[in-house]
Amino acid sequence: VIHWYKQKEGEAPDRLLFVSGGKVTVESGFQANRYMVERSSVQKRCVLTIKDVIPDDAATYYCAYWDPHLWSTWIKYFGMGTKLIVSEKISSPPENSEILQKKHENQIMYVCLIEKFYPEVIRVTWTEDEKEVTDNVVKGDIWQSTKEDEYSIASWLTVPAESEDKKYYCKYEHEEENVSLPTQVDSVKTAPQEEDCRTVFNRGNLMYQFMHRTAYLAYIILLLKSSMYNIIILFFIYR
Repeated sequence: VIHWYKQKEGEAPDRLLFVSGGKVTVESGFQANRYMVERSSVQKRCVLTIKDVIPDDAATYYCAYWDPHLWSTWIKYFGMGTKLIVSEKISSPPENSEILQKKHENQIMYVCLIEKFYPEVIRVTWTEDEKEVTDNVVKGDIWQSTKEDEYSIASWLTVPAESEDKKYYCKYEHEEENVSLPTQVDSVKTAPQEEDCRTVFNRGNLMYQFMHRTAYLAYIILLLKSSMYNIIILFFIYR
């Protein structure tokens, strides 16, 4: 049995329908003739199609299924979700994408900067030898660029200094294009040479965030060391 849920922003998920034995059952409150489900057991796929999309359809849609476990317990697994945006504006790929590099002591910080795309739905990942890297990766929040309908995002990857010769890739997936940016070549640029003040400000703001984050981590380490020293001193005093 495959379930489909609809979750509008700021609300709890609401089950839209479920399909069992080839039969689709749509929950009350939804127009059954607007939803079509195709399920393939061989390909392990279940596709939901929404006809005549309207603004109220804007939401994140999740597929889910129950999986039996030991001792007669069941766990429901949800997919990552697909965000549907209903808009009259035509989607556009990022105007600019590049990797910035910052060395700090025995570490290297790569910053993947992706600017001016629409809609705001985008997936950014780091890879090495075609394997996804998840350790020491920070994904920033999406922010609006110079225009209200343009968005930008940045992602950080921190590696040891001895890994400088390794080639990492920042991959972004947008509905208009998929691109992989390598760390071992000059930054990739697709935007015009002239940059507006907001773009320069955003980059400066990013570098400030990196410096602030590094200083914060250093402060935490010093605080932990100080606490340990105090504990050791108190131990010997009361002993």
